[in-house]
Parts: sequence; structure tokens; C-alpha cells
Amino acid sequence: MDGRFYCGIKLEVAIKYHLKAGMQIEKSKLDEIQLETEKSQAIDKAMTHLSATMKTKKQMRDFLVKKGYTEAVINYVFERLEYYKLLDDEAYCRAYVNSVSGKGKRALEADLYKRGAEKSAVERVLSEIEENSDEASAVLEKYMRGKAYTKENLYKGFKYLLSKGFGYDTAKEALEKFGEIDEDY
Repeated sequence: MDGRFYCGIKLEVAIKYHLKAGMQIEKSKLDEIQLETEKSQAIDKAMTHLSATMKTKKQMRDFLVKKGYTEAVINYVFERLEYYKLLDDEAYCRAYVNSVSGKGKRALEADLYKRGAEKSAVERVLSEIEENSDEASAVLEKYMRGKAYTKENLYKGFKYLLSKGFGYDTAKEALEKFGEIDEDY
């Protein structure tokens, strides 16, 4: 603009607006064209970021903010990604829960909140699953490998299951599969 660099414009946007070298254009129109270019670039970056793994809305927002995009551009990107069903916290939660083993509901819930999943999506997905005492038994069995089946070690195994996010009843049920237990647990 006025012989100086004002902004970069993607070729696709330049064609859309029929721009040519040396063409006279108003600053307001150029700002509109620049916003269109930013939106296009932001969508490209977001799609590339999503191509590796699914992301929560918070993870995507943090990524776009880090890249320096304005709120208007971020909102546009979210609108497009949600329209194409590429940004869905519930789908993210479901995929995460199905891909992780050896953790109880509480640990899964903490992991999903840490990743920025929406509370309602986390609650819906976790309400659909039930803790599996067989999975807890497998975790306990792995923990107990090479250890004597003493009351002390079984108690430590019980606490280990609780630390892995399994509920009290599930951990107790898994412990009962290893033999007799005291009512102290």
C-alpha cells in the first residue's frame, strides 16, 4: 500500500477478489481481504494440527491463540471445524476412553479434564461405561508379579488400584479374586 508492504495474501483469495498488481484498492477492502486470508491460513493450520490426532476444543483454541490469531478468526475456524464434525469433545472423550486401559473412571475423568474436554462431554461418556473388575484384576495381577501374596502386599495392591482411579468396590472385587481378604479394606 502506497509503495510499502501491507500484508500477504493467499493466491486463492487474490483470485477470488480479482486482484492485480498496481490495482487501486481502498484500505477497508484490503483489511477485509486480509481477514479472509487469515481465516484461510488458520483453517489450514488447524486442519494440519488435527491431522495427527483428535483435539479438544480447548487444545485447538490454545493452539490458535499461540499462533496469534484474533478471536474473530478463531471463532470462524471453530464454526467450520464443528460444521465438518472435526471438533467434538464428546467424540474425543469416547475415543480416549476406548484407547486407554488400566485406568479407572476417576483417572480417566482427571485425564480428560486435564486435556480440556468439556465437563458435559466427560460426564456423558463416563456415564456410558462401567468399571470392569476384570481390568482391575489384570492391573493388580501385574502389580503383584514377583511379590509374595502377603496381607501387606495385597493391601498395597488395593491402594495401587485406588491410585489408578478404580472405585473402592471395583478394587475390592479385584482383590477378592486373589483369595480371602479381611473386612479391613
